[in-house]
Amino acid sequence: MYAMIPFPDISPEIFSISLFGMTFALRWYALAYIVGILAGWRLVLRAANTPRLWRDGKPVMTADQIEDLLTWVILGVILGGRLGYVVFYQPAYYLSNPAQILQVWQGGMSFHGGALGVIVAAFIYTTRHKIQRISAGDLVALGIFPGLLLGRLANFINAELWGRPTDLPWGVAFPTEAAQYCPDVIGICARHPSQLYEAALEGALLGAILVWLAWRHGAFKTPGLIMGTFLAGYGIARFMVEFVRQPDTQFITDDNPLGLAWHIGGFGLTMGQILCLPMIAVGLYFVISARKAI
Repeated sequence: MYAMIPFPDISPEIFSISLFGMTFALRWYALAYIVGILAGWRLVLRAANTPRLWRDGKPVMTADQIEDLLTWVILGVILGGRLGYVVFYQPAYYLSNPAQILQVWQGGMSFHGGALGVIVAAFIYTTRHKIQRISAGDLVALGIFPGLLLGRLANFINAELWGRPTDLPWGVAFPTEAAQYCPDVIGICARHPSQLYEAALEGALLGAILVWLAWRHGAFKTPGLIMGTFLAGYGIARFMVEFVRQPDTQFITDDNPLGLAWHIGGFGLTMGQILCLPMIAVGLYFVISARKAI
C-alpha cells in the first residue's frame, strides 16, 4: 500500500437551492471562473491606470476598451476551449456525435483551445479599434493567471484531472473509482495531485513573475515581454507537469499505457506536451524580440 493523503472532504457544490421544482447549485468550478475573470480584469485595469508603467505615461487601452475586450475574451475562452477539446482530444467521437459539441455542461474544455480563442478575439477587437496588438496582448496575458490558479484549485476540489500513480508521501487518494484503480496496486492507490502542481506553477509562480515584470521591471515599456513570458512560462510549466499527469483515457491503450499522443518505441509526448511546444517557441520569440528592441 502506498503512503497517501486522504482526499479532503470538500463538496464540489458550495450550496444549492430548490425553486419551482428545479435545483440550482453554485459550484466551486463556476465560482473559480467568475472570480478569476473579475480578478484578472481588475488587475489589468490597475495596470492601465498606472501611467508610470507605460512608455510616455500613455496606456495602450482605456478602461472602457478593456471592459469591451473582456466580453470578447470570455467568448474566446468558451468557444475556443470547447472547440479545442473537440479537435485536439476527441475529434472522432464528436464527428460521430456532432450534437454533443455544444453540450459544454457535460465537460471537456482545452486550455490551449481557449488560448487560441482569446488570441483570435483580441486580434479582431484590436484590429477594429486600431489598438497596438502586442501591447494589448501584454495586458491580456497579465490578466490570465488568476483564472488559472483558481481553476486548477477547482479541478482539485472536483477530483478531476488527477495525476499518475505515485508512492511519494504527498500522493492523494482521490475519491473517484477511476482514480482509485491503478494496475499492479492492491487496494486504493495514491496519485500525484497534478492540479495543485499546475496551480502553483502556472498560477502562483508565473503570476508573481508577470506582476514583477510589470511593476518592477517596466515590462509594458517593452511590448511583447509580458506576453512572451506568459506563453513560454505556461508552456514550460504544463510540459513538466504532463510527465506526472494522467492522460486522457482515449489515448491509453494496451500498447500505449502511458497515454502518449505521439510515441516511438515507448518514448514520446502527451497531447498536452505537443500543444505546449508551439507556445514555448512563440513565447521565446516574443521575449527575444522584446529584449532586442530595448
